[in-house]
Amino acid sequence: MCGGLFLAACSPDDSEMGNSSGPAVVEIFAQPVVFTTDTDRVEAVGTARARQNATIFPEAAGEVTHIGFVSGETVAAGRVLAKLESRSEALAVQSAEIAVQDARQLLARYQRIDVPGAISESQIDAAKTALAAAEVELELARDTLSERTIRAPFAGHVGLSAIDAGARITPQTEITRLDDRSVLFVDFEAPEQVFSEVAMGDTIPIQPFASQQAVIDAEVSAIGSRIDPDQRTFTVRVAIDNGDDRLRPGMSFRVQFNLPGLAYPSVPEAALVWGGDGAYLWAVEDGKAKRLPVTIISRNSGDVLVMADLEEGDLIIAEGVQKVREGTPVKDVGPASAANIPAGAGRGGMPSNGQP
Repeated sequence: MCGGLFLAACSPDDSEMGNSSGPAVVEIFAQPVVFTTDTDRVEAVGTARARQNATIFPEAAGEVTHIGFVSGETVAAGRVLAKLESRSEALAVQSAEIAVQDARQLLARYQRIDVPGAISESQIDAAKTALAAAEVELELARDTLSERTIRAPFAGHVGLSAIDAGARITPQTEITRLDDRSVLFVDFEAPEQVFSEVAMGDTIPIQPFASQQAVIDAEVSAIGSRIDPDQRTFTVRVAIDNGDDRLRPGMSFRVQFNLPGLAYPSVPEAALVWGGDGAYLWAVEDGKAKRLPVTIISRNSGDVLVMADLEEGDLIIAEGVQKVREGTPVKDVGPASAANIPAGAGRGGMPSNGQP
């Protein structure tokens, strides 16, 4: 071996592998390629919404006669939130009920008459039609009356209200807001490249900005059906159990998590060389140096994930890259050569004695 750890070349007199007519053999440190899975880091900001939410408006205009809730309380589905003055609507229902009763009695009288020819079939049909029409009018009157009472469409927490008894309101007047916040949904945008890595039921850690210490495990409940062509992102919705009622709709959440990506060759950073056309490294093929262009994917603690024409176990020059050129005969003098690399390892198999 030539003097020192690395020698640029050995003379014919100093090496049995060299000769006066062939190129000198360069001593290098080589190591086999291993593949490592890349990690996709997702960072986003999400916004919470209640599982169910509604802004409550009246269906009709009128004077408020009753407010049936206190701002901030929990109400059951169907709970009366407000009532409007309804005297005329109630009278209309009574009138429609009387009309139905009259029509029903007339039809009953016609049907009791069994004298042939006394009542024609057309009179009986007309009585039936009148009864049906009276029943429809009764249903319409009842619907109009029911519109004077505003009820909660589902169970939840009512918000603030500026409506008091005696106020006159219209269908455009907001009564209050209702939220079922027992479960919160948090929507955030994830990059397109992780679309196939996110699945329903996955658990994703999120953190409310209002509490820097609290990390919540949220479950993926929905995934957007398309990619935004401008932002190259898709929407992910996660669900949070908010049974303790600590969180509120509209809160912002920090979303940070890692997803496994593709497997790439992992090489030492010292093995990379930069040229005019970009990064490359030297592989060992048939005992000679071969230049391989690479595309850098990511860096991590001295190792680099690259996209290159490499396979598991291929030999690359880890140290000594500055001394080789395309086709230079090389000899591995690194400790990995004797301990871990069998004869014939690498593309084309570099002999264990280092001779090309």
